[in-house]
Amino acid sequence: MTHGTTRYRSVVDVMALLHRADGRVLLLRRAGQVYASGQLCPPGGHLEDGEPVTGGALRETAEEVGVTVAPSDLEFCHLIHHRNPDGEARLGVVFTARRWTGRPSIREPEKCSQLVWADPARPPADCVPYTAAVLKRFCAGDPLSEHGWPAGGRG
Repeated sequence: MTHGTTRYRSVVDVMALLHRADGRVLLLRRAGQVYASGQLCPPGGHLEDGEPVTGGALRETAEEVGVTVAPSDLEFCHLIHHRNPDGEARLGVVFTARRWTGRPSIREPEKCSQLVWADPARPPADCVPYTAAVLKRFCAGDPLSEHGWPAGGRG
């Protein structure tokens, strides 16, 4: 590292795409005083200090929709480097799970008003743009995308 250069740091988001047998994935309608209130996104959130990405995805899924995913049923599927309109960058680590224990339900009503099973190949128009980008690239089989960066990125 060159003297005077600041090391890049980023918030890390973790997301879990819970897949039903019919191929639909679970999305949550965000509600209340949260980012993107009224829009849809998968269960997820930011990684906590000292937490591995798999642990964060398992924790967020349990906290938000009340299901338990065995670590062996969690599979990495996508990495997205996102930059929001304000210029804040985030790395999103996305996992998929086809098996879990429990029935998904709203566990944080102050942050979520509805659960929606959606076709990931045709996400609802009211998805968080970050989520729509993840679903588009995931369905294309791409393990990496960039969203919100100047032209020339991957996605």
